[in-house]
Amino acid sequence: VRARGVEMAKAAALKPAGMSAVLGGDREVVLRAISDLGLVAANDNGAGQIVAAGDLDALAQLAPEGARVRALAVAGAFHTSYMQPAVAPLQEIAAKLSVHAASCPVISNKDGAVVQDGREILDRIVAQISNPVRWDLCMTTLASHVSGALEIPPAGTLVGLLKRAVPIIETYAFKS
Repeated sequence: VRARGVEMAKAAALKPAGMSAVLGGDREVVLRAISDLGLVAANDNGAGQIVAAGDLDALAQLAPEGARVRALAVAGAFHTSYMQPAVAPLQEIAAKLSVHAASCPVISNKDGAVVQDGREILDRIVAQISNPVRWDLCMTTLASHVSGALEIPPAGTLVGLLKRAVPIIETYAFKS
């Protein structure tokens, strides 16, 4: 985790970039507006929220019809190609780790797939650094696997998305 943070900070320092939450609007219109500006839908969170990432000037122009855009206080364009320089150093570290099958299913942010093979989980975690997060697909998978979810501090964002997208899952956010 420490190495991931260090390498991502190095990558973020190479070129100024950022992220903005796009709230509401028609999903296809939002995705098209993001793409038209050369940005990436770095987090497809479902429940009417997509996080755009990339060039700061392009983010400042982002204004999809019917949506609100809120700049996020982050140091870079995470889960995009801007983070690619962090991948190779983490692949080297991951290759040296001994892994085992997970004792419980892991839902991958890549595609919402349930994964238990330890090496695949680790490879997906490393690849996720420079690829979009599909929380929308994770929530769909969660709906068929759990009846409740607890979010630990800082908390509130994920259970808020779950409440809107999958209201059959009971949620609780520990705020402190």
